[in-house]
Amino acid sequence: MNHDHSQHAPEPASFWRSRYAIGLLVLGGIAAYLLLSEHRAHFLGALPFLLLLACPLMHVFMHHGHGGHGGHHGGTEASDQGDNASAPSQPSKTGGQP
Repeated sequence: MNHDHSQHAPEPASFWRSRYAIGLLVLGGIAAYLLLSEHRAHFLGALPFLLLLACPLMHVFMHHGHGGHGGHHGGTEASDQGDNASAPSQPSKTGGQP
């Protein structure tokens, strides 16, 4: 059995599976722990402001803004008005003139 392995190039390993990424994550965890332990008062004092900042950010990213989606109602306003214009008018129940 002769197989030609030259056509199947091995994929390079991703960065996150390398030893450099593991070292980077460990150093980042140590840095985060030291920053939070030394600056706990500053961090806890900023929490209410971070909560207020999270509200508009969640609104923008979860609702995807308010514009640019087009008609969600399945039709345009012109076609909705056209449908209502063709409907016969009903007399009012207040006893007034139709």
